[in-house]
Amino acid sequence: MYLNRLQQDQVFVPTQLRPLEELTGMPSRKGMEQAIVSHGKIVNVVSKRYGHIPNELFFKKAEARVIKTGLEYSRQTINRLDRSFSMDFILTDSTQFSVGNREDAILPMLRFTNAYDGSERTSGHFGFYRKVCSNGLHVAQAEIGFSIKHHKNSVKLIMPELEGLFEKFMDNEFYTISDKFHQMMTAELLDTKAFVKEVLDQTKLFRYECSDQNDAPSKRAREVIEILNHESVQLGVTPNLWLGYNAFNTVLHESLKKSFSCQERLDKQLFQTVYEMA
Repeated sequence: MYLNRLQQDQVFVPTQLRPLEELTGMPSRKGMEQAIVSHGKIVNVVSKRYGHIPNELFFKKAEARVIKTGLEYSRQTINRLDRSFSMDFILTDSTQFSVGNREDAILPMLRFTNAYDGSERTSGHFGFYRKVCSNGLHVAQAEIGFSIKHHKNSVKLIMPELEGLFEKFMDNEFYTISDKFHQMMTAELLDTKAFVKEVLDQTKLFRYECSDQNDAPSKRAREVIEILNHESVQLGVTPNLWLGYNAFNTVLHESLKKSFSCQERLDKQLFQTVYEMA
């Protein structure tokens, strides 16, 4: 059922690298000779030496590497204003674990990101996919390295084989971090509002209070509290640090307007902050 919730945006949008002077009819200064046009819109201005990496090159090569591993997967694609893009590969074979009970299942995930507006670097990393909330958890440290070679009028992307990297990830991080998830699940929360306030005081993700004059929980803080309480009822457990972290994670990914790389960084910060409370 959870597979139906995966986002399926069109990421293979038409893109071109065009001379800026040709588009504007005006001369351009050095270092701003070319425009990246995505789906008919100028989304970035770059130098004539810039090596543009279209999604067709990057994402299709990434998927070919995933297919080569022989692992079963489901794919999620996200397009943000034809400027930045991600493609997630959620590995759906028997390699998974559950936190607390069988309903709260965790699957390994690979995320690849690319951007035409300079807001993201072309990158890939391992993470986790939580079926209950359908969000990615980007707490893993394992990165997927690429070699990008720029030639006169082209870019060559060299991507590593993923099978060895996946095996290394499974041996070093996947089950190790599951122990941390379990520790967080066993740490019950007696006061969910106090928990949310403490996390926000440490991370500064957003403000807990409505205003200087009103110390009631803000809209975003109430959203975290409501998600935390709802999931506790849904899973039939007492509120705990694991559900608290995931409530913040949901708001981070669904309500806050952050770039993919910023989401990844803040997710890791949130996880570490909450885990240290266990």
